[in-house]
Amino acid sequence: MSEVEEGVEEKMPFTSHLEELRTRLIRCFITVGVGFVVAYGFKEKIFTILTRPLISVMQQGEKLIFTGLPEAFFTYLKVAFLTGLMLAAPVIIYEFWMFVAPGLYKKERKLLIPIVILSTIFFMGGSLFGYFIVFPFGFKFFLGFASETIQPLPSMSEYLKFTSKLLLAFGLVFELPLVITFMARLGIVTVPFLKKNRKYALLLFFIGASILTPPDVVTQIMMALPLMALYEISILGARLFGKKKTDEEGSDEKTGLQESDEPASK
Repeated sequence: MSEVEEGVEEKMPFTSHLEELRTRLIRCFITVGVGFVVAYGFKEKIFTILTRPLISVMQQGEKLIFTGLPEAFFTYLKVAFLTGLMLAAPVIIYEFWMFVAPGLYKKERKLLIPIVILSTIFFMGGSLFGYFIVFPFGFKFFLGFASETIQPLPSMSEYLKFTSKLLLAFGLVFELPLVITFMARLGIVTVPFLKKNRKYALLLFFIGASILTPPDVVTQIMMALPLMALYEISILGARLFGKKKTDEEGSDEKTGLQESDEPASK
């Protein structure tokens, strides 16, 4: 938000928040559109890279097919759009955090740039984990059902739908340590709370994996297990960067909250 970026500490009316939301959404759409145009020029190469994990475990001579005349065309359009979305991810993440920035204290807003950078790294790391680790094992498992009477004939559209959903899902779930650490920094959660509710988090991970991934046990487990590891990393992050209770109490007793640290809006 312009007021936040310029360091102006002012309260904003609700209509201004709506206007700011519209402006930031327009920026995101424009960035995705530019990414789409750029990616469309390389759509065949991008789709070839995307299909590499499947091709590597298929039998020699087996290929992807398309069963409808416009299927290949629309598949390439979707490939370009998803690539544009991935290219625009840093901008989208930045716009999101800057939109919520007015509700934060001044010292917390100083963390936004590192958070934007780390959010992008974690998102890309999750997508790469799905591509290099989950895809080869998952595709090999699925193709293992082939027999002398059953031949796999994966189509372009179905493959793209399957892989794009997984890539986005893994990218999002890998944001978990950053989100929890940031919540701990704000004092919303604490390390004892995270440890106490570890078993409930485990249950939620498997439920979330069953929702975000296709209905098969392999991909659900391969998402739930990293989530468990990420949760432990989140606890460590909360321990290192979480709000210190003693410092907060000492600050309140001496000077209270400074005027410059008041949220810019509510």
